Amino acid sequence: MRRVVILGSTGSIGTQALDVIRANPERFEVVGLSAGSNGAAMAAQAKEFGVADTALGAADAERLVRSVEADVVVNGITGSVGLGPTLAALETGRTLALANKESLIVGGELVKSIAKPGQIVPVDSEHSALAQALRSGTADEVRRLVLTASGGPFRGRSRESLADVTPSEALAHPTWDMGRVVTTNSATLVNKGLEVIEAHLLFDVPYDRIDVVVHPQSIVHSMVEFVDGSTIAQASPPDMRLPISLGLDWPHRVAGVGAPLDWTKASAWTFEPLDEQAFPAVALAKQVGSAGRTFPGVYNAANEQAVDAFHEGRLPFLGIVDTVRRVVDAHDAPSELTRESLAEAENWARAEADRIIAA
Repeated sequence: MRRVVILGSTGSIGTQALDVIRANPERFEVVGLSAGSNGAAMAAQAKEFGVADTALGAADAERLVRSVEADVVVNGITGSVGLGPTLAALETGRTLALANKESLIVGGELVKSIAKPGQIVPVDSEHSALAQALRSGTADEVRRLVLTASGGPFRGRSRESLADVTPSEALAHPTWDMGRVVTTNSATLVNKGLEVIEAHLLFDVPYDRIDVVVHPQSIVHSMVEFVDGSTIAQASPPDMRLPISLGLDWPHRVAGVGAPLDWTKASAWTFEPLDEQAFPAVALAKQVGSAGRTFPGVYNAANEQAVDAFHEGRLPFLGIVDTVRRVVDAHDAPSELTRESLAEAENWARAEADRIIAA
């Protein structure tokens, strides 16, 4: 029986994690829940699953992780506020099922320095796919990682045609149902840029050996190319319960958690190169990831400000990544990454982004 704490229990990842646990009561027990602000929904979840320990907000979630006896912590919090709970889970020896990619990305070496081998299990579909495929060979046999991207709602559009897109258009994702920030990040491909940084940190593969390919069907979730020319891909219908279930009990699989592909029906999978002129966020992410220190945190914080401004009508769609680039270019990073220097850099990035947007 795996004892599970779910952070962000009322969000998309949290509710689907509870779906998996609800269907497998003999395998998992929920011992802690946290939510950002939806206390009523969390209270209903706690009642259903018999959970006594709950928390509201990221700071209280960190306290919860440190005070509850658990085997695995699912971090489904959105944004860099999830860093504290991520560090708490690692410091207390729990397995960390990580959906909160921002905490690893902005935390960088802070997170990696305390994570034991295998302690972080990725829940993003792409990184779960890579983790599964990487079991097919040794580290020195890996030639490159290939992250797939759906292309979002604007796949195939030129940069010029994106000048006047609306927030409602940006939120019309063709495959996934996600929150406002993540869905917008998928439209700009900032989300894929963050995932490239995450892949580098999780699997220790250099940035020049991590590629992105557009795959609109979202069936192949990512691939690993090996030195002998073989490529191992993980394929399944787009259903986050599969990577969540692996996060809950890695490396064991939970039977019946998702529907398999139907091989009796004709289908076609397509792959296209990424248009880096229309979607420059991935190249920029590789730049900030290579720079390290507080640069990824600045990239993420500036983007969050720009996304808010876009949805409030204060910034055009193309202005999101343009603003992030200007903030990154203006950043003077400290020599060392600490929680304090990261917080200071993030605050500066948000203020600088606001200044640029308002100008």
